[in-house]
Parts: sequence; structure tokens; C-alpha cells
Amino acid sequence: MAARQAAAATGAKVVLIEAGRGGTTCARVGCMPSKLLLAAARIARDARGAETFGVRTAPVRVDGRAVMARVQRERDHFVAGVLKEVAAIPARTKVHGRARFADPRTLAVDDHSLVTAKAIVIATGARAIVPETLEAACGDRVLTHETVFELDDLPKSLGVIGAGPLGLELAIAFARLGVKTTLFDEGDVVGAVRDPVVAEAVASAMAKELDLQLGVKIEARLNASGEVAASWKDAAGKAKRRTFEYVLVAAGQAPQIEGLDLNMAGLAVDDDGVPEFDRKTLRCGDSAIFIAGDSNADRPVLHEASLQGEQAGLNAARYPKLEPRVASPDMAVIYTDPDIARVGSGFDPDQAKDWKIGCSDSNGRARVDGRASGVVRVYADKEGVLLGGELFGPDAEHLAHLLAWVVQLGLNAEKALELPFYHPTLEETLRTALRDLADQAD
Repeated sequence: MAARQAAAATGAKVVLIEAGRGGTTCARVGCMPSKLLLAAARIARDARGAETFGVRTAPVRVDGRAVMARVQRERDHFVAGVLKEVAAIPARTKVHGRARFADPRTLAVDDHSLVTAKAIVIATGARAIVPETLEAACGDRVLTHETVFELDDLPKSLGVIGAGPLGLELAIAFARLGVKTTLFDEGDVVGAVRDPVVAEAVASAMAKELDLQLGVKIEARLNASGEVAASWKDAAGKAKRRTFEYVLVAAGQAPQIEGLDLNMAGLAVDDDGVPEFDRKTLRCGDSAIFIAGDSNADRPVLHEASLQGEQAGLNAARYPKLEPRVASPDMAVIYTDPDIARVGSGFDPDQAKDWKIGCSDSNGRARVDGRASGVVRVYADKEGVLLGGELFGPDAEHLAHLLAWVVQLGLNAEKALELPFYHPTLEETLRTALRDLADQAD
């Protein structure tokens, strides 16, 4: 949609081809329904903790059907807004069906249309990866982010496979809503955190709310009662078993490029079948084809997908004139409250030998609010110029934005500290880390 809008704004003749229901990944099965579930989970957790402040409530009861009904109702509101935008696009510039390349400039849509264009943008998104053996063994008891929000009620128990951003968010949400939840991962890192100090803080905090089973590989099948029977060996080699009403697979996504017949477009592809492309222009090789968003697996988050769509649309419309993308730091947020965030490429043990690292692990406002301060680690190069950081703490989503801005502006810690920080705020956590960096100046 971003590519179409950007290209159309130049006056170019644009055709949008869509095979699915529309409504975007974010609104229908991604950002918005997951945040709706997390919002309910936050309320349940905060209600249970009200006594910390001397506020006594009746025992908290979670109405699972009401929770899921609100998630679906509000999800549908966001989807309707997107569909309204699509409906406003002139009908003659929309084609419904599945496209595939007939040649580098021609797309065949199902068996009813041929579309020839000066340039083409691939923006087909991504799909959830589900192991075939698990799906065959457990059938409809296997959920993904594409199906979990269709449940009418909260499950009684849930096994979540994948402790990355998506799996962690959904696991913590269901756990706070009273679902017996176990989070599995073959690795030993929670939330894809690379900084060892931040990773330790994240794992410690999450283990208080979740049954974490890291460094394990599970096998699963349906038992006689129709439940998912999971088995694995723990770090000590001891066999373990548990049953779940459902198992949620959040082990990653794959670009949705199968069936595009990319070979007919003459595109070079990588080992995963994704077209090789220029990150600055989003152009595939020396073709007139561009690829944007989750379909190129470069920065699979919404704001990046949208920005890429805009640039791909502009470059396609103006082809062969190409505009390189303005560089911006990577930014990722996991809404686990306390949030996990990363700005820049994240911690690298080899590069970190030459970095200066500022740290903060206390904040007065967090203590006032009865929230753990977490830990913020900020990185700078030898000259003191800010590179990014990894953060874990209350409202780290906001701190990540501030850090991303100062990184993009090329500031050092001293210059960043000249910017205003109000007191008492959670933003002062970042200020403390910046001060720690500034104190290390040569």
C-alpha cells in the first residue's frame, strides 16, 4: 500500500495486485491484535499488584471470552480502516488474484489477467514458519500469530515455541492473563537480546512470570484426550513431559515469495530463494524490479516495511532514475512491559572491544511507580559518537526513540546531554547512561 501510494503520487499509472483478504499483516494478525492482548494482560497484572500501593481489590478474575472478544472487535476496527483505504483506490487500478512472473516486465494474475509494467514492486510480506512434522502430528492444535487471535476463549494451557520477540510477547501476555504457559527455545537467549548484561536481566525477569525451557528441542503429538503431549530433555539430559491445550509456533517467518516464478524474471536469489537486492535502492540486481517490506527479510518491522514501500514505489515510478535511501539506525521493540528495545545493530562482542559503553540500572520514577528499573546500555565508538544500545525497562519503547534520534543526528554523549530531560521521568534512565559514557571521555 505504501509503494502504491508513493508511486501514484508521482503521477505514474499504478496497478495494485492482491491475493488475500487485505487489511495488512499489522492490523489483522500482527502489531495491533498482539498489543490488544498485551494491554489486557497489563491490566490483569497491575490489578493483582495493586496492594503494593495500599489499594485492595477483590480477587482478580479474567473473563477469557470477554478478553478475546475485545481483541477481535478492536482488531476488526483497525482492519476496517485499512480496507476503507483500499476501497477508495479506483477499481480499474486493482486486480485480485495471485501474481507470477511471465517475464521480467509481465505478471500473470491467476488465469484471468496479464499486467505489463515499466517497473514492478514485490511487497508480498511473510508467512509463519510451522514445522511440517508438528503440523501433521497436532493438526488444529497448532497455532501461529495468524490464527491465535481467532480463539473464542483463552486456552487453559499453552506451549509457545520460540523465545524471540513474537513468541515472548504472546507468551507473557497469555501468562499474565492466567494461562499456564511454557516458553520453549532451542537457544539460550530470551527476546533476541545480544548484550550479555541486558540478556541476564531479561531472562531473570521473564523467568519470574514464565516457565522458561531454553536450550531444548521438543517433540509433540496429540494424546488420547486430544491435547498436545510435548516431550523434551532439559539441560541436564532429564526427560520431561507436559500437556497443553494448544501449542503456539513463533519460531520465525519466511518471505512469502513462493509461487512468484522468480526464475521467469531472471532474478538472482540467495540460498533462501529471496531475490538479491540493493539495500539503498531496493532494486533487484540490474532489473526494473524492486522488493520491499517483510518479503525481503531485511528489517521485518512495520515502520521499516512502510518506509521501504515508499522508496520502492518512488524508484519504480521514476525508473531508471533511482534515489538511495536515507540511512537510519535499526530500531526494534518488544512490548513485554518492562519493554525490551534495541537501537542500532546491537551488541557485538568483537566490535565492543573498541566501544565505550554507558550503563544505567536505577531510576527514581520507576521506583515511585512500583516498577523495576531494568538496565540500559548505550554504545559509542572510540571518538564518543553514539552507535546505539540495548535497553530493558519500563517504557523502553520511548527511550529507544530518543536514542535512535540522537544516533541518527550523529551526536556524542556530551551533545546529547545538552538536550532537556525532565525530572522525575523514566527518560532520565537514558540520561544516566549517557552521563556514564561522557565520564569515559578521553
